[in-house]
This record gives sequence, C-alpha cells and structure tokens, in this order.
Amino acid sequence: MPLSTPAEAPTRAAATASAADQADANHLTYTLPDLVCFAHLHWDFVWQRPQHLLSRFAQKGRVFYVEDAFFHADDFIEPHMEEKERQNGVKVLVVHLPHRLHGDDAAINQAQFDVLSRYFDDNGINDYVFWYYTPMALDKSRAFKPLLTVYDCMDELAQFKFAPPELRQREQELFQKADLVFTGGQRLYEAKREQHADAHAFPSSIDKDHFGQARNPELAEPADQAGIPHPRVGFFGVVDERLDIELLGQLATNHPEWQFVIIGPVVKIDPASLPHNANIHYLGGKNYQELPAYLRGWDVATLLFARNESTEFISPTKTPEYLAAGRPVVSTSIRDVVRPYGDLNLVQIADDPKDFGQAIATALEQGKDADWRTRTDDYLATISWDLTWQNMVNLMQERLAAKSPRLVSASA
Repeated sequence: MPLSTPAEAPTRAAATASAADQADANHLTYTLPDLVCFAHLHWDFVWQRPQHLLSRFAQKGRVFYVEDAFFHADDFIEPHMEEKERQNGVKVLVVHLPHRLHGDDAAINQAQFDVLSRYFDDNGINDYVFWYYTPMALDKSRAFKPLLTVYDCMDELAQFKFAPPELRQREQELFQKADLVFTGGQRLYEAKREQHADAHAFPSSIDKDHFGQARNPELAEPADQAGIPHPRVGFFGVVDERLDIELLGQLATNHPEWQFVIIGPVVKIDPASLPHNANIHYLGGKNYQELPAYLRGWDVATLLFARNESTEFISPTKTPEYLAAGRPVVSTSIRDVVRPYGDLNLVQIADDPKDFGQAIATALEQGKDADWRTRTDDYLATISWDLTWQNMVNLMQERLAAKSPRLVSASA
C-alpha cells in the first residue's frame, strides 16, 4: 500500500495496521535489485534507523553499506576495498586511501569511484538500487547508473555541528536524482515535501520485543549500574550538541535525591564541558543488546534535548523504545515527540529545569498507572520497523515496476 503522510496526519507509517499486517511484514517475499547504501554513520557505532532497515533488506537480498573512506598515515598503500560482514549478511564496505590524496577532493572522489567500480564488477553488482543517508556521497557515486535512487533523510544534517558547507547544495542535487524521498519524522517531511514530489514520512519506529525485555523483573542488573541508588533518571543516546547539558546540570543540582544515568558515547563536544555533579553517572557507550538491561533499572527515562538548530527536525527513536521498555518518559518540546506522544499524554513535556523537574515527579507516579500502561501499549501496537520496512518496499517496487518491470515481483 503506497504511503504519503499529509501534514495534518502526524501518525506512524501504518498507524492503523493490525497484528495480521505485522505478520505479513515478516513473511513478505519480493525481489529487488542489490541495494547499495551510502552512509555517514559507521555501521558499528550506534544501532539505529539504518541498521533496523538495512538488516531487514539483507534478509531478502544483497545489501552493501558504504562508509566514509579511511585514510592511512602513509603513502605505501594503494586504494583498495575492505569488506566486513555484519548482521544478516550486510556487507560493510570501506575504501582505504593513502595519505597523499588527503586534501585533493577530486582525486579522493575518483579513487573511491574506481575502487567501488572494481568491487561492483568483481561481485556481479549489475542491477542495483542506491540508498543515500548523506548527500555528500554523491561526489563518489554520481557517475553510477542505479535503477532506482532512494534518499532516506533521517536528519537535517546541514544543521548539525561541523556539517560541510556544501551539504545543502549536494542535497538539492540528490533531490533531482532521487526517485523517492523518505523522512525520519513528520516535521522533517513537512520541510522536504516542498522540495520533492515523491516524499513520504516514515517516523521512528520500534522493535517492541527487544525493548520489552526491560519489563522482565528477572533481567540481571548491569554491574556498573547496580550500585546506583534509586530513583534513577536515565538517558541513552549519542552525547553531542543535541544534549541539553545545562538542563542536565541544573536538574542534578535542584534534585540531589535523584540519580541521573547517562549512557552513550561523547562526540563533537568536549567531555570537560559536561556537568559532573555527584549524582550524574556517565556509563559510556553500550551496545544495542545491553540497553534493555539498563532500562530495566530506571525509574524514569528522559529525552534531554536542547532546543537548537540540530534538534529542530529530529524524531527520536528512543521515544518508543523507552515506552516499549515500560518506562515513563519526560522530554523537552521536540516537535515529533510532542506530536503524537505528548498530545496523547504518553510522554510528559517540559523545557525549563523547574518544569522538567516537576514532570519527572509526575512521571515517577505515572509509571504506576495501569491506564497509562494500557494506552501506551495500545499505541505501540500500531508501529514496528517491520511495517515501516514493508511500506518502503511497496513504494520501491511500484517505482521500479514502472521503470524496469522485469526486475520486480512481489507476493504476500
């Protein structure tokens, strides 16, 4: 079923889907060409939208995930490809380049194109779909001839810290090339639909079974969290310019009776700039499999996002993940959290330290509310990564059928 989400319908891609639809998603059979993804994120960094979607594609066909090139400190190597196999057979590809090319953009892009071309030839990648997470990858890929081009715009990257100044220009070029544009949230869709005629909103979804493990009272407590007193107020995610460190510090100062657990790698900001109150505990990055065990030990989960350029268009995947774990949630007024989670009173919304503290106090009680749990689970029953993936596949097959019908067939 094709999907196009209008501005006045901020629901998930398949908000009315039934349990039968979810079963169909798991058993969907289809044929698509090889899928080649160009990404700015390392596959092994943090498990998020690209991994959820591409690992599902890899259950049905070949998937190649092209990361940014790796530069060696010397000139003794020739450009070559490194291949790493990951979940469900995803092939992670990294082009290795000598130091002598550093700073010469034209040479870098040509070298990557040459290495990729040889790899395509050696591995019989003849009919393929290109799937982009970053428009900057056009510099090494624009000379290829994909059968279909998809831009899965998960973030407004141009507004992130250290974004390349030419990113907006490259995105306009990608809009010209793309057959389909998917967006990682409703707010982002409302911006991108003005720039592409075939844009579709696919907000953050959920692996309910995985995060639902946090509801198991017998799940073992991680050793580095076990000694932290309750109540515990938690956050997991990348700790960067999107985290409101001033809000975190003020909350910790105002509420010494609460313990704040922060899980995630620190990137793009100086760790020394983080507040270091005695009741803030930075536990570092954890892998995806470990997260339910940490969530199990929290009393409230938070989305401590600053209100700035980098968060204007985000649709945090952790919102439904927290809820699937059975944790009450407090968030700053991020648009794609307010709508729908705040509007449905599933998540408490506040911005300044005083109001946020009051919202945490409310959430501590909300976690005991059977009605809140029922309403939360009813909403979560309408979304899943399987359904998101299936709707994406449907759209791709329709567009491919119109361009290359010999390559596409589908049955439920």
